[in-house]
Amino acid sequence: MRPAFLARWFTPAPDSGVADDIRRGKSPWADSVHLLWSVWIFVTPLFDHGIQGYTWTWILFTLVSYPLFLLLFAKIQLASQRTAYLYAWAMAVLCFALLRWYPSGLSYFVYACVMLNHCRMRLRAQLVQLVLLNVTLVGLAWWIGYPASILVIMPASVIVISVIMLVERINKEKDAALRLSQDEVRRLAVLAERERIGRDLHDLLGHTLSLVTLKSELACKLALADPPRAQREMEEVERVSRHALAEVRAAVTGMRRSDLAAELVSARLMLEASGIAFEADAPATRELWPDAEASLALVLREAVTNIHRHARATAARVVFSSNAESFHMRIGDNGRGGLAAHGNGISGMRERVRALGGTLAIDSPARRGTTLDIAVPLRATRKPLAEGVHGASPLLAGQEGAA
Repeated sequence: MRPAFLARWFTPAPDSGVADDIRRGKSPWADSVHLLWSVWIFVTPLFDHGIQGYTWTWILFTLVSYPLFLLLFAKIQLASQRTAYLYAWAMAVLCFALLRWYPSGLSYFVYACVMLNHCRMRLRAQLVQLVLLNVTLVGLAWWIGYPASILVIMPASVIVISVIMLVERINKEKDAALRLSQDEVRRLAVLAERERIGRDLHDLLGHTLSLVTLKSELACKLALADPPRAQREMEEVERVSRHALAEVRAAVTGMRRSDLAAELVSARLMLEASGIAFEADAPATRELWPDAEASLALVLREAVTNIHRHARATAARVVFSSNAESFHMRIGDNGRGGLAAHGNGISGMRERVRALGGTLAIDSPARRGTTLDIAVPLRATRKPLAEGVHGASPLLAGQEGAA
């Protein structure tokens, strides 16, 4: 019974800080790093006649209050953000109750004020509670007889720290809103593409399949009465089917083909959302043949994904150039470097570039970033692409061969 109760008590609420960290891929223990500031609880007695400040009274109060403080700290992280302020106030009450005999408890008060930033409330309500806590502390400390310096330093320090935390929270909420808006843009783009594909397939196949159905029914009726005409109708069905197959193949190829401009937009969204500054030139792709641009777009996508996941970079840049013979794309970052020359991603990029008759060079010294130099010929002198990479789908190819 007790373990089940404890498990429920320490289960994070759906809108708690821990649940939010888990949803964003962070460790649920990430915010526990703030407990390092609680070292002041153990340092405070040094300011009271040095080592002599560690009295039996101090030891007793620490053994009793510090575990309770840790419990309240955990509950602020685990409780609903709408009710977490109650545990912050409990932390402040713990300080007030011990203030006469336990100056180290002032650290509990600092935590109580700062942890209000982990609660979901209006800014005005948070400021009112912050002022009320500080007024209570100053009045109680003055009545007990604390030095005037404490009466000034504590409220000033708490207000400065709280303002800093408040600004960080506002920026965090703006970043979350930006990520949501980017996700919504991607979702709407996918939805629009699905609608376009549906319209295209309807336009391509609706009339054709209706015609095939009518002619097939007619051929069935004429099979015995007029075999030559039935054969002509079936030949017409075959011709219409071949034409529809060619149109579908062309549509599927166009759907699969991406371009460099679209990939640059996606790269900017991905990297800047991760805090990586991104710069890119406008690609002059008019002289590139379509297969080359599609392959280079996929190479750019793989390189940007590697920067996002592994490079630990703060800046990335893509530069395009061309001459009479070839088109060049350079992708660089200022990350940790040391990129393996034969990883799966690099091997895939090499194969795509080699299929275009081009070259890929890698410069990746350790801790000095990575640069990829890709060069492809402007004329279509490449080797045939492997089936399934940029060509028709295996199903369509098989249908064509059967036809």
